[in-house]
Amino acid sequence: LHLLLRAEVKDGEILPPTIQKLMKGYNKYLRPFFDNGPVTVGMSLDIASIDTISEINMDYTATIFLRQRWTDERLVFEGNKSLSLDGRLVELLWVPDTFIVDSKKSFLHDITVENRLIRIFPNGTVLYALRITTTVACNMDLTKYPMDKQTCTLQLESWGYNINDVMFYWTRGNDSVSGLDTLRLAQYTVEDHYTSVSEAIYETGHYPKLIFHFELKRSILYFILETYVPSSLLVVLSWVSFWISQSSVPARICIGVTTVLTMTTLMMGARTSLPNANCFIKAIDVYLGICFSFIFGALIEYAVAHFCTLHHPDCNNGLMYGHPVQDCEDEMNGIVTTITSNSIRAKRLTSSPPASEDKGPETPEDALERCLRTMSAIRRVLRALNCCHIENPHYIDQYSRMTFPLSFILVNLLYWTYYLYF
Repeated sequence: LHLLLRAEVKDGEILPPTIQKLMKGYNKYLRPFFDNGPVTVGMSLDIASIDTISEINMDYTATIFLRQRWTDERLVFEGNKSLSLDGRLVELLWVPDTFIVDSKKSFLHDITVENRLIRIFPNGTVLYALRITTTVACNMDLTKYPMDKQTCTLQLESWGYNINDVMFYWTRGNDSVSGLDTLRLAQYTVEDHYTSVSEAIYETGHYPKLIFHFELKRSILYFILETYVPSSLLVVLSWVSFWISQSSVPARICIGVTTVLTMTTLMMGARTSLPNANCFIKAIDVYLGICFSFIFGALIEYAVAHFCTLHHPDCNNGLMYGHPVQDCEDEMNGIVTTITSNSIRAKRLTSSPPASEDKGPETPEDALERCLRTMSAIRRVLRALNCCHIENPHYIDQYSRMTFPLSFILVNLLYWTYYLYF
Protein backbone atom coordinates (compact mmCIF):
# COMPACT_ATOMS: atom_id res chain seq x y z
CA LEU A 1 0.00 0.00 0.00
CA HIS A 2 2.89 2.33 0.78
CA LEU A 3 4.43 1.75 -2.66
CA LEU A 4 1.06 2.37 -4.29
CA LEU A 5 0.72 5.69 -2.52
CA ARG A 6 4.18 6.69 -3.71
CA ALA A 7 3.04 6.04 -7.29
CA GLU A 8 0.22 8.52 -6.96
CA VAL A 9 0.49 11.70 -8.96
CA LYS A 10 -1.20 15.07 -9.08
CA ASP A 11 -4.91 15.54 -8.50
CA GLY A 12 -5.09 12.35 -6.50
CA GLU A 13 -5.23 10.10 -9.57
CA ILE A 14 -3.55 6.71 -9.47
CA LEU A 15 -1.41 5.61 -12.41
CA PRO A 16 -2.23 2.46 -14.38
CA PRO A 17 -0.42 -0.71 -13.21
CA THR A 18 2.06 -0.64 -16.09
CA ILE A 19 3.08 2.92 -15.31
CA GLN A 20 3.18 2.18 -11.60
CA LYS A 21 5.62 -0.61 -12.29
CA LEU A 22 7.81 1.65 -14.38
CA MET A 23 7.79 4.44 -11.85
CA LYS A 24 8.66 2.17 -8.96
CA GLY A 25 12.09 3.20 -7.80
CA TYR A 26 12.48 5.68 -10.71
CA ASN A 27 14.53 8.78 -9.93
CA LYS A 28 13.89 11.59 -12.40
CA TYR A 29 16.85 13.54 -11.10
CA LEU A 30 19.34 11.00 -12.47
CA ARG A 31 19.90 10.71 -16.18
CA PRO A 32 19.74 7.34 -17.97
CA PHE A 33 22.97 5.30 -18.00
CA PHE A 34 24.22 7.40 -15.13
CA ASP A 35 27.33 5.24 -14.63
CA ASN A 36 27.59 3.75 -18.11
CA GLY A 37 28.56 6.60 -20.45
CA PRO A 38 26.57 9.43 -22.01
CA VAL A 39 22.95 9.19 -23.10
CA THR A 40 22.36 9.90 -26.79
CA VAL A 41 19.47 12.22 -27.67
CA GLY A 42 18.15 12.36 -31.23
CA MET A 43 16.53 15.56 -32.49
CA SER A 44 14.14 16.39 -35.30
CA LEU A 45 12.28 19.58 -36.19
CA ASP A 46 9.14 20.49 -38.05
CA ILE A 47 8.96 24.18 -39.02
CA ALA A 48 5.30 25.11 -38.76
CA SER A 49 5.77 28.77 -39.73
CA ILE A 50 8.23 31.64 -39.88
CA ASP A 51 6.08 34.58 -38.87
CA THR A 52 8.37 37.59 -39.15
CA ILE A 53 11.92 38.36 -40.29
CA SER A 54 13.03 41.74 -38.99
CA GLU A 55 15.99 43.62 -40.44
CA ILE A 56 15.65 46.29 -37.76
CA ASN A 57 16.02 43.85 -34.84
CA MET A 58 17.99 41.31 -36.90
CA ASP A 59 15.94 38.34 -35.78
CA TYR A 60 13.19 35.99 -36.93
CA THR A 61 10.19 34.47 -35.19
CA ALA A 62 9.27 30.85 -35.90
CA THR A 63 6.88 28.23 -34.58
CA ILE A 64 8.48 24.78 -34.44
CA PHE A 65 7.69 21.24 -33.33
CA LEU A 66 10.74 19.97 -31.45
CA ARG A 67 10.98 16.19 -31.08
CA GLN A 68 13.57 14.50 -28.86
CA ARG A 69 14.25 10.78 -28.59
CA TRP A 70 16.41 8.92 -26.10
CA THR A 71 16.56 5.54 -24.44
CA ASP A 72 16.01 5.10 -20.71
CA GLU A 73 16.81 1.58 -19.58
CA ARG A 74 14.65 2.05 -16.51
CA LEU A 75 11.50 2.37 -18.66
CA VAL A 76 11.73 -0.99 -20.46
CA PHE A 77 8.48 -2.97 -20.26
CA GLU A 78 6.95 -6.04 -21.83
CA GLY A 79 4.68 -5.72 -24.81
CA ASN A 80 4.69 -4.61 -28.43
CA LYS A 81 2.74 -1.37 -28.18
CA SER A 82 3.89 2.05 -27.13
CA LEU A 83 2.36 4.02 -24.30
CA SER A 84 1.09 7.54 -25.09
CA LEU A 85 0.89 9.50 -21.88
CA ASP A 86 -0.57 12.82 -20.89
CA GLY A 87 1.93 15.62 -21.36
CA ARG A 88 1.62 16.53 -17.70
CA LEU A 89 3.28 13.24 -16.75
CA VAL A 90 6.57 14.64 -18.03
CA GLU A 91 7.03 15.90 -14.49
CA LEU A 92 7.70 12.29 -13.44
CA LEU A 93 10.43 11.59 -16.03
CA TRP A 94 13.97 12.70 -16.74
CA VAL A 95 14.10 14.90 -19.85
CA PRO A 96 17.07 16.61 -21.55
CA ASP A 97 17.74 20.22 -20.58
CA THR A 98 17.73 21.42 -24.18
CA PHE A 99 17.61 25.16 -24.88
CA ILE A 100 17.66 27.37 -27.99
CA VAL A 101 20.83 29.39 -28.38
CA ASP A 102 20.44 33.10 -29.34
CA SER A 103 16.76 32.98 -28.40
CA LYS A 104 15.46 36.39 -27.35
CA LYS A 105 12.11 35.12 -26.14
CA SER A 106 10.26 31.81 -26.37
CA PHE A 107 7.11 30.27 -25.02
CA LEU A 108 5.40 26.89 -24.95
CA HIS A 109 1.87 26.85 -26.34
CA ASP A 110 -0.69 25.94 -23.71
CA ILE A 111 -4.08 26.13 -25.49
CA THR A 112 -6.09 24.14 -24.63
CA VAL A 113 -3.46 22.30 -22.63
CA GLU A 114 0.32 22.47 -22.71
CA ASN A 115 1.37 21.26 -26.14
CA ARG A 116 3.62 18.43 -24.99
CA LEU A 117 3.69 14.77 -25.94
CA ILE A 118 5.21 11.81 -24.10
CA ARG A 119 5.39 8.38 -25.68
CA ILE A 120 7.25 5.39 -24.21
CA PHE A 121 8.20 2.35 -26.31
CA PRO A 122 8.73 -1.18 -24.97
CA ASN A 123 12.52 -0.98 -25.43
CA GLY A 124 12.68 2.07 -23.17
CA THR A 125 12.81 4.69 -25.96
CA VAL A 126 11.12 7.94 -24.98
CA LEU A 127 9.64 10.40 -27.49
CA TYR A 128 9.20 13.91 -26.13
CA ALA A 129 7.63 16.54 -28.44
CA LEU A 130 7.01 20.25 -27.85
CA ARG A 131 5.33 23.08 -29.77
CA ILE A 132 7.37 26.25 -29.30
CA THR A 133 7.30 29.78 -30.69
CA THR A 134 10.68 31.46 -30.45
CA THR A 135 12.35 34.69 -31.57
CA VAL A 136 15.95 33.98 -32.52
CA ALA A 137 18.73 36.43 -33.37
CA CYS A 138 20.10 36.29 -36.94
CA ASN A 139 23.15 38.33 -37.92
CA MET A 140 22.43 39.85 -41.33
CA ASP A 141 24.74 41.35 -43.93
CA LEU A 142 22.70 44.07 -45.62
CA THR A 143 25.34 45.43 -47.98
CA LYS A 144 23.46 43.99 -50.98
CA TYR A 145 19.97 44.79 -49.71
CA PRO A 146 17.48 44.20 -51.34
CA MET A 147 19.40 41.70 -53.52
CA ASP A 148 20.80 39.96 -50.47
CA LYS A 149 20.84 36.42 -49.17
CA GLN A 150 20.75 35.78 -45.45
CA THR A 151 21.84 32.60 -43.68
CA CYS A 152 20.14 32.13 -40.32
CA THR A 153 20.58 29.33 -37.82
CA LEU A 154 18.61 27.53 -35.11
CA GLN A 155 21.02 26.13 -32.53
CA LEU A 156 20.13 23.58 -29.86
CA GLU A 157 22.40 22.96 -26.87
CA SER A 158 22.34 21.19 -23.54
CA TRP A 159 22.30 23.63 -20.65
CA GLY A 160 23.87 21.60 -17.85
CA TYR A 161 25.04 18.26 -19.26
CA ASN A 162 28.37 18.28 -21.06
CA ILE A 163 29.51 15.85 -23.75
CA ASN A 164 30.47 13.30 -21.09
CA ASP A 165 26.83 13.10 -20.00
CA VAL A 166 24.72 13.77 -23.11
CA MET A 167 25.33 13.51 -26.84
CA PHE A 168 23.04 15.12 -29.44
CA TYR A 169 22.51 13.93 -33.02
CA TRP A 170 20.07 14.52 -35.86
CA THR A 171 17.84 11.51 -36.27
CA ARG A 172 17.77 11.58 -40.11
CA GLY A 173 20.58 13.95 -41.08
CA ASN A 174 19.42 16.81 -43.32
CA ASP A 175 15.97 15.21 -43.51
CA SER A 176 15.54 15.73 -39.79
CA VAL A 177 14.06 19.17 -40.50
CA SER A 178 10.83 19.36 -42.48
CA GLY A 179 8.23 21.95 -43.35
CA LEU A 180 10.43 24.44 -45.22
CA ASP A 181 9.52 23.12 -48.66
CA THR A 182 5.89 24.12 -48.23
CA LEU A 183 6.64 27.36 -46.37
CA ARG A 184 5.49 30.64 -47.95
CA LEU A 185 7.14 33.86 -46.80
CA ALA A 186 6.25 37.45 -47.63
CA GLN A 187 9.62 38.74 -48.88
CA TYR A 188 11.81 35.64 -48.90
CA THR A 189 12.17 32.24 -50.48
CA VAL A 190 14.05 29.41 -48.77
CA GLU A 191 16.86 28.44 -51.12
CA ASP A 192 18.76 25.86 -49.11
CA HIS A 193 18.87 24.27 -45.68
CA TYR A 194 21.11 21.71 -43.98
CA THR A 195 22.05 20.44 -40.52
CA SER A 196 25.34 20.09 -38.68
CA VAL A 197 26.68 18.74 -35.38
CA SER A 198 29.08 20.76 -33.28
CA GLU A 199 30.28 21.42 -29.76
CA ALA A 200 29.85 24.53 -27.67
CA ILE A 201 32.96 25.43 -25.73
CA TYR A 202 32.54 27.44 -22.54
CA GLU A 203 34.56 27.99 -19.42
CA THR A 204 32.60 25.22 -17.68
CA GLY A 205 33.25 22.60 -20.37
CA HIS A 206 32.25 21.29 -23.78
CA TYR A 207 28.55 20.90 -24.47
CA PRO A 208 26.71 19.15 -27.32
CA LYS A 209 25.26 21.40 -30.02
CA LEU A 210 23.04 20.85 -33.06
CA ILE A 211 22.75 23.55 -35.72
CA PHE A 212 20.12 23.97 -38.39
CA HIS A 213 21.16 26.33 -41.21
CA PHE A 214 18.72 27.81 -43.70
CA GLU A 215 19.38 30.33 -46.48
CA LEU A 216 16.84 33.02 -47.31
CA LYS A 217 16.80 34.92 -50.60
CA ARG A 218 14.89 38.18 -50.70
CA SER A 219 12.29 38.69 -53.42
CA ILE A 220 13.32 41.84 -55.30
CA LEU A 221 10.10 42.35 -57.29
CA TYR A 222 8.48 44.36 -54.48
CA PHE A 223 11.44 46.74 -54.28
CA ILE A 224 11.59 47.14 -58.07
CA LEU A 225 7.98 48.31 -58.10
CA GLU A 226 8.24 50.30 -54.88
CA THR A 227 11.62 52.02 -55.21
CA TYR A 228 13.66 51.31 -58.33
CA VAL A 229 11.00 52.11 -60.95
CA PRO A 230 9.80 55.39 -59.31
CA SER A 231 13.35 56.65 -58.80
CA SER A 232 14.28 55.83 -62.41
CA LEU A 233 11.17 57.60 -63.69
CA LEU A 234 12.11 60.66 -61.64
CA VAL A 235 15.50 60.70 -63.36
CA VAL A 236 13.81 60.51 -66.76
CA LEU A 237 11.41 63.28 -65.72
CA SER A 238 14.34 65.54 -64.89
CA TRP A 239 15.56 65.18 -68.50
CA VAL A 240 12.38 66.83 -69.81
CA SER A 241 13.92 70.20 -68.97
CA PHE A 242 16.54 69.67 -71.70
CA TRP A 243 13.80 70.09 -74.31
CA ILE A 244 12.36 73.24 -72.73
CA SER A 245 13.62 76.60 -73.89
CA GLN A 246 16.28 78.19 -71.73
CA SER A 247 14.20 81.35 -71.56
CA SER A 248 11.44 79.44 -69.69
CA VAL A 249 13.09 79.87 -66.33
CA PRO A 250 10.04 79.07 -64.10
CA ALA A 251 9.25 75.84 -65.98
CA ARG A 252 12.76 74.44 -65.83
CA ILE A 253 13.34 75.48 -62.22
CA CYS A 254 9.99 73.94 -61.23
CA ILE A 255 10.87 70.59 -62.82
CA GLY A 256 14.33 70.55 -61.25
CA VAL A 257 13.27 71.47 -57.72
CA THR A 258 10.22 69.17 -57.78
CA THR A 259 12.21 66.13 -58.86
CA VAL A 260 14.90 66.83 -56.26
CA LEU A 261 12.33 67.10 -53.44
CA THR A 262 10.43 64.02 -54.60
CA MET A 263 13.64 62.02 -54.76
CA THR A 264 14.55 63.14 -51.25
CA THR A 265 11.16 61.95 -49.97
CA LEU A 266 11.62 58.61 -51.73
CA MET A 267 15.04 58.16 -50.15
CA MET A 268 13.67 58.83 -46.68
CA GLY A 269 10.79 56.40 -47.21
CA ALA A 270 13.14 53.63 -48.30
CA ARG A 271 14.96 53.85 -44.96
CA THR A 272 11.92 53.43 -42.72
CA SER A 273 12.08 49.61 -42.79
CA LEU A 274 15.81 49.50 -42.01
CA PRO A 275 17.76 50.09 -38.79
CA ASN A 276 18.63 53.74 -38.25
CA ALA A 277 22.01 53.04 -36.71
CA ASN A 278 23.04 50.60 -39.41
CA CYS A 279 26.54 51.27 -40.70
CA PHE A 280 26.02 49.31 -43.92
CA ILE A 281 25.99 51.13 -47.24
CA LYS A 282 23.25 49.13 -48.88
CA ALA A 283 22.70 48.50 -52.58
CA ILE A 284 19.43 50.43 -52.53
CA ASP A 285 21.23 53.41 -50.97
CA VAL A 286 23.76 53.36 -53.78
CA TYR A 287 21.05 53.33 -56.44
CA LEU A 288 19.06 56.11 -54.79
CA GLY A 289 22.26 58.12 -54.49
CA ILE A 290 22.95 57.62 -58.21
CA CYS A 291 19.43 58.76 -59.13
CA PHE A 292 19.69 61.77 -56.85
CA SER A 293 23.02 62.73 -58.43
CA PHE A 294 21.55 62.60 -61.95
CA ILE A 295 18.51 64.65 -60.91
CA PHE A 296 20.65 67.22 -59.13
CA GLY A 297 23.01 67.26 -62.13
CA ALA A 298 20.11 68.12 -64.43
CA LEU A 299 19.28 71.08 -62.21
CA ILE A 300 22.90 72.24 -62.19
CA GLU A 301 23.01 71.83 -65.98
CA TYR A 302 20.32 74.44 -66.41
CA ALA A 303 22.10 76.80 -64.02
CA VAL A 304 25.27 76.53 -66.13
CA ALA A 305 23.38 76.92 -69.41
CA HIS A 306 21.46 79.93 -68.14
CA PHE A 307 24.65 81.57 -66.86
CA CYS A 308 26.31 81.11 -70.25
CA THR A 309 23.24 82.52 -71.98
CA LEU A 310 23.45 85.72 -69.93
CA HIS A 311 27.05 86.21 -71.08
CA HIS A 312 26.17 85.37 -74.69
CA PRO A 313 22.97 87.31 -75.43
CA ASP A 314 23.43 86.68 -79.16
CA CYS A 315 25.43 83.70 -80.30
CA ASN A 316 26.02 85.32 -83.70
CA ASN A 317 27.72 88.35 -82.17
CA GLY A 318 30.90 86.36 -82.13
CA LEU A 319 31.23 86.89 -85.85
CA MET A 320 30.85 90.67 -85.46
CA TYR A 321 33.13 91.28 -82.55
CA GLY A 322 35.63 88.53 -83.20
CA HIS A 323 36.92 85.91 -80.87
CA PRO A 324 38.77 87.47 -77.89
CA VAL A 325 40.82 84.38 -77.13
CA GLN A 326 41.87 84.00 -80.78
CA ASP A 327 42.75 87.70 -80.98
CA CYS A 328 44.87 87.40 -77.87
CA GLU A 329 46.65 84.37 -79.27
CA ASP A 330 47.32 86.20 -82.57
CA GLU A 331 48.78 89.09 -80.62
CA MET A 332 51.04 86.67 -78.73
CA ASN A 333 52.15 85.16 -82.02
CA GLY A 334 53.09 88.67 -83.24
CA ILE A 335 55.12 89.31 -80.11
CA VAL A 336 56.94 86.01 -80.49
CA THR A 337 57.67 86.78 -84.14
CA THR A 338 59.05 90.24 -83.25
CA ILE A 339 61.25 88.82 -80.52
CA THR A 340 62.53 86.12 -82.86
CA SER A 341 63.54 88.69 -85.56
CA ASN A 342 65.31 90.83 -82.93
CA SER A 343 67.17 87.75 -81.74
CA ILE A 344 68.38 87.02 -85.28
CA ARG A 345 69.76 90.54 -85.60
CA ALA A 346 71.41 90.19 -82.19
CA LYS A 347 73.09 86.96 -83.30
CA ARG A 348 74.49 88.68 -86.39
CA LEU A 349 75.94 91.48 -84.31
CA THR A 350 77.53 89.12 -81.83
CA SER A 351 79.03 86.99 -84.61
CA SER A 352 80.95 90.04 -86.16
CA PRO A 353 84.76 90.41 -85.55
CA PRO A 354 84.51 93.22 -82.96
CA ALA A 355 82.52 90.80 -80.87
CA SER A 356 85.73 89.36 -79.45
CA GLU A 357 85.50 91.74 -76.56
CA ASP A 358 84.34 90.27 -73.21
CA LYS A 359 80.72 91.26 -72.56
CA GLY A 360 80.11 89.16 -69.44
CA PRO A 361 78.41 85.76 -68.89
CA GLU A 362 74.87 86.95 -69.75
CA THR A 363 74.08 86.68 -73.45
CA PRO A 364 71.00 87.82 -75.37
CA GLU A 365 70.40 84.23 -76.48
CA ASP A 366 69.72 83.13 -72.88
CA ALA A 367 67.24 85.91 -72.31
CA LEU A 368 65.58 85.15 -75.62
CA GLU A 369 65.22 81.45 -74.77
CA ARG A 370 63.59 82.25 -71.45
CA CYS A 371 61.19 84.64 -73.14
CA LEU A 372 60.27 82.08 -75.79
CA ARG A 373 59.53 79.43 -73.18
CA THR A 374 57.26 81.84 -71.32
CA MET A 375 55.41 82.85 -74.47
CA SER A 376 54.95 79.19 -75.46
CA ALA A 377 53.42 78.35 -72.08
CA ILE A 378 51.03 81.29 -72.32
CA ARG A 379 50.02 80.18 -75.79
CA ARG A 380 49.21 76.64 -74.56
CA VAL A 381 47.02 78.10 -71.79
CA LEU A 382 45.18 80.25 -74.34
CA ARG A 383 44.57 77.22 -76.53
CA ALA A 384 43.19 75.29 -73.56
CA LEU A 385 40.85 78.15 -72.77
CA ASN A 386 39.79 78.22 -76.38
CA CYS A 387 38.84 74.54 -76.22
CA CYS A 388 36.69 75.11 -73.11
CA HIS A 389 34.99 78.11 -74.59
CA ILE A 390 31.29 77.65 -75.31
CA GLU A 391 30.44 79.31 -78.58
CA ASN A 392 26.69 78.59 -78.31
CA PRO A 393 25.03 77.95 -74.88
CA HIS A 394 22.19 76.08 -76.58
CA TYR A 395 24.67 73.32 -77.37
CA ILE A 396 24.72 72.48 -73.64
CA ASP A 397 21.14 71.23 -73.77
CA GLN A 398 21.81 69.35 -76.98
CA TYR A 399 24.80 67.57 -75.48
CA SER A 400 22.88 66.83 -72.27
CA ARG A 401 20.07 65.14 -74.21
CA MET A 402 22.57 62.47 -75.19
CA THR A 403 25.12 62.36 -72.38
CA PHE A 404 22.65 62.10 -69.45
CA PRO A 405 20.63 59.11 -70.79
CA LEU A 406 23.72 57.28 -72.03
CA SER A 407 25.53 57.81 -68.73
CA PHE A 408 22.49 56.63 -66.76
CA ILE A 409 22.18 53.47 -68.86
CA LEU A 410 25.90 52.74 -68.46
CA VAL A 411 25.77 53.23 -64.69
CA ASN A 412 22.71 50.95 -64.46
CA LEU A 413 24.52 48.22 -66.37
CA LEU A 414 27.47 48.43 -64.01
CA TYR A 415 25.21 48.56 -60.95
CA TRP A 416 23.05 45.55 -61.77
CA THR A 417 25.99 43.50 -63.02
CA TYR A 418 27.92 44.06 -59.80
CA TYR A 419 25.12 43.42 -57.31
CA LEU A 420 23.55 40.48 -59.13
CA TYR A 421 26.64 38.54 -60.16
CA PHE A 422 29.41 39.54 -57.72
